[in-house]
Amino acid sequence: MHSDKLESLSPAYFGMVMATEIVSLAPWQLGLPCVAWALFVLNIMVYVLLWGLNILRAFRYPKQYKADLIDHGRGPGFFTFVAATSILGSQFVLIANNETAGFVLWFLAVGLWIGLTYTIFTAFTVKENKPTLEQGISGAWLLAIVATQSIAVLATILAIHVAQPYRVELNFLALSMWLWGGMLYIWMMSLIFYRYTFFRFAPSDLSPPYWINMGAMAI
Repeated sequence: MHSDKLESLSPAYFGMVMATEIVSLAPWQLGLPCVAWALFVLNIMVYVLLWGLNILRAFRYPKQYKADLIDHGRGPGFFTFVAATSILGSQFVLIANNETAGFVLWFLAVGLWIGLTYTIFTAFTVKENKPTLEQGISGAWLLAIVATQSIAVLATILAIHVAQPYRVELNFLALSMWLWGGMLYIWMMSLIFYRYTFFRFAPSDLSPPYWINMGAMAI
């Protein structure tokens, strides 16, 4: 990859892993295991590739990486790391019947969620120069809800495959994350609705991340 492209690599590229997993589960449920497995293998390769590119970018361009992490526009894209990890774990459990890999990815997703949640939103709170609400918020902020709910979904899937007493704990964690994500959705959608109704709004402002308004609610 050209160095300039690596420097400007979007943190939201893990959305490809999320989308591939969603598509792969449909043929699995429709009785097309070959298609599901092909997309599953592709997803593993894309996931590993994106981690490699992001680690390389963090070492080669640490200032740009840090700037993206605390940027109101690009920062929320990092939550695709969490969602992609959880969703890949769901693939391992449902398609490959590999609970061990599912648990490993779930713990990784939880660690990423804790680290990113407190890093990004703390940075947004304490940074000196902040954009206006009109310029700073977008549907990409709802990736925080998608990430939270993806952890809840994987915990629920894992709970089906484990024995007591761990099933109770996993279901409780899933419920807690679902409630957290629900409240976070209410807060963020209130801000987005406020931005819609009280600030100038043009068709060009309706950028693709605003589709996450519906996606986060559906999840």
